[in-house]
Amino acid sequence: MSENSHGNYVKIWGILLVLLIVSYLGPMLEIQIVTLLTAFGIAGVKAYMVAKHFMHVNHVPRFVPYLMVTCLVFMLLFVAGTAPDVYKADGDNWVKPEAEWLYMPPRDDQHGASAHH
Repeated sequence: MSENSHGNYVKIWGILLVLLIVSYLGPMLEIQIVTLLTAFGIAGVKAYMVAKHFMHVNHVPRFVPYLMVTCLVFMLLFVAGTAPDVYKADGDNWVKPEAEWLYMPPRDDQHGASAHH
């Protein structure tokens, strides 16, 4: 490894460190758009920089980025397809027991029914 590439790694690390500090301080302003930009925007930039400079994605065969994007699209489709069921607490002919236990007060017909007998 040449001295130039080592210095480049330190420079990229410094940029990533500054972005980390900005993404940490951004939500402290309590402005929703700033929080979203610092949380997701900077995270995307940091992920791109790590992939390009430390994982050397720019030196791989041409099909690898297409494969990565394809996997990302399928992952997002999976999340979008399952989110309606995961985030709802109840639905037609089913109840999500964990959601009922965590977020709903006990009903009178269930609570203490066996204690009276």
